[in-house]
Amino acid sequence: MTLEEGRRVRLAEDLGIGEAFAGNPATVAGFLSLGAGLEGTVERVDGELPETAEAREYQRLRALFEDYGHTMPEASRQRLQTEIAALEPQWAAFQERGARVTVRVRLDNGFVLDGAHQDVLTPL
Repeated sequence: MTLEEGRRVRLAEDLGIGEAFAGNPATVAGFLSLGAGLEGTVERVDGELPETAEAREYQRLRALFEDYGHTMPEASRQRLQTEIAALEPQWAAFQERGARVTVRVRLDNGFVLDGAHQDVLTPL
């Protein structure tokens, strides 16, 4: 899904926001819940979320293998291939998910949701 400024969106799931009391994160002073179905307008698209650590590690190991795998001792090459194979499910999930962005949305009830992941919004 591509989110753009001015696009109407709807919350796809309930969101809960807690607030710490007097700087003590162990004590919650209140809780605000925004219900699924609440609509609003995208005010700003902040940009892509960073890759996961597993996706970055997969890319790093894959590049290492492609560039230097042919010069490595057999045991090192096999260990590297094992590490790459272990990260392939996370890499596939990252590729399938595609680029994700965070946005600022002014909801119709007057609340502003800033830094919201696009996954919690559906376009109208």
